[in-house]
Amino acid sequence: MALKEYKCLNCDGAINFDTSLQQMKCPFCDSTFEVEAFLEMQNDEASEENAEIDWAEHKDRPWGEGEQEGMRVYSCNSCAGEIVTDATTAATKCPFCGNPIVMKGQLSGAAKPDLIIPFQLDKEAAKQALINHLSNKKLLPKCFKSKKTLDDISGLYVPFWLFDADVKANMRFRATTTRVWMDSRFTYTETRHFNVIRQGNMAFDAVPVDASKKMPDDLMESIEPFDISKAQPFKAGYLAGYMADKFDYESEECVNRANQRIRSSTEVAFRRTVTGYTAVIPQYQGVYLQQSNVQYALLPVWAMTATWRGETYLFAMNGQTGKFVGNLPTDWGIFWKWFAIFAVVITAVLFLVAWIAGVSL
Repeated sequence: MALKEYKCLNCDGAINFDTSLQQMKCPFCDSTFEVEAFLEMQNDEASEENAEIDWAEHKDRPWGEGEQEGMRVYSCNSCAGEIVTDATTAATKCPFCGNPIVMKGQLSGAAKPDLIIPFQLDKEAAKQALINHLSNKKLLPKCFKSKKTLDDISGLYVPFWLFDADVKANMRFRATTTRVWMDSRFTYTETRHFNVIRQGNMAFDAVPVDASKKMPDDLMESIEPFDISKAQPFKAGYLAGYMADKFDYESEECVNRANQRIRSSTEVAFRRTVTGYTAVIPQYQGVYLQQSNVQYALLPVWAMTATWRGETYLFAMNGQTGKFVGNLPTDWGIFWKWFAIFAVVITAVLFLVAWIAGVSL
């Protein structure tokens, strides 16, 4: 029968039982462990390494009688995006690519959102935020600051899956402290090694994951956070005057991103509790869920697209907080113009300095 090979908790080398010490001892780093504690940590890690984050399945809410009758679907022939509006909203341009969109028909079959955060900032506030974002950017193409471009900003409800979870975590870190002192002949360095263990629970409420293929995930995460405590039960009336994107990703398809965000936040929070050491190296992170829940929400975003030299640039503003983000191109024609002017000014100054120096001599 093959014997199980145990690994050192500090260096991952093969570890054995030392009969003289009556402890587990690593021959590589000389670390020693009490047998019972060592086996308990090994068993905990073996059981938790295979623990999967198992999310509860989202249950679609049925639409009430007549709720869908006043809602229309528009489709973009360019990017295939579909948006939902109420019957009174005049939607003529796609908020994702800026191309014309056409009426597709009445809304049917789509899942009803659980929650919605109503817009807190109007179009004028969004335009002013965009103007502030673009101000003092001398190398920006002029088309980005045109009135026509600014007027094309659209209020859009973006679909998100909100993940709630209670998390249990078990983490281990290898830590060291270093002390240096001197006498009249030598410099001494003492390095002490520690096996630091952290265990505990955390609760996550409404971790958002973008459910739209058309909205870049990094753009949507950049305008966070949203204050989910201000969310309301969904009512079609909140869509009046705005557009809403239909989700492209089912909640199951967004689980990996939710897991990643929760794991990362948990690891950072636990790492911050390990203080007072010269160096800290993570050795093991075990994170798994105890309870979970998923909700479908529409969150408010002001979106604007601008096209320059065949490339479309998308900007977004949090319709609740006003946070504005977006990548900007550089007009190299303007850059070289400013560079030429700068070069002429520097040359003139140097010539003048040289002339004055020559005169003074």
